[in-house]
Amino acid sequence: MSIFISIVGLGLLILIHEAGHFFVARAVGMNPRKFYIGFPPALVKTTRNGIEYGVGAIPLGGYVKIPGMHRPAAGDLDVHFGRAVSEQPALGPSVEELRRRLAVEDHEHSREAVARLQVELERAELSPLARKGADRGVEDVGDALGPDAYWRARTWKRVAVIFAGPGANLLLAIVLFTALFMAGGGRATQTVDEILPGSPGPRRP
Repeated sequence: MSIFISIVGLGLLILIHEAGHFFVARAVGMNPRKFYIGFPPALVKTTRNGIEYGVGAIPLGGYVKIPGMHRPAAGDLDVHFGRAVSEQPALGPSVEELRRRLAVEDHEHSREAVARLQVELERAELSPLARKGADRGVEDVGDALGPDAYWRARTWKRVAVIFAGPGANLLLAIVLFTALFMAGGGRATQTVDEILPGSPGPRRP
């Protein structure tokens, strides 16, 4: 039972932590793409205002996806699209065009290259594994090139989003200790109120 309570408590702390990132990211203009109670894959999910809310199959903590946590790089494309290109070499020129745009940090035309690549991927016949990697690549690179990407934001906004997680945990601790203090009478004293039978207690000198 104590192990179960510990797991639930840890899950709650992680959920509060991720909620801190989520709400502050929204407040400073970074629109999170996903917020889950628990970890994916999703058992149930719904999308509202461009954000996917869901309940994950792994009932521990929570998960938030903030777009563009790092600057998009040409080297990312091999990881996302390598299998798709090996199965369908016709995709190679579009991937290479996107690579060239990213290499010179031409982000405006990079977004156009991502859109063209997405159209070609929709027409291509790919294995489930290659399809999954390519679709995730289009999503991740597209998000990283968006105006609300984390890496594009001012320093104070990025610091605020990062600090919001541990800050939420700190706020929770303050609230809990305040509640316990108030429930215990709200005032600390040096007076012993009661000594339980059979327990250690002060002795007269």
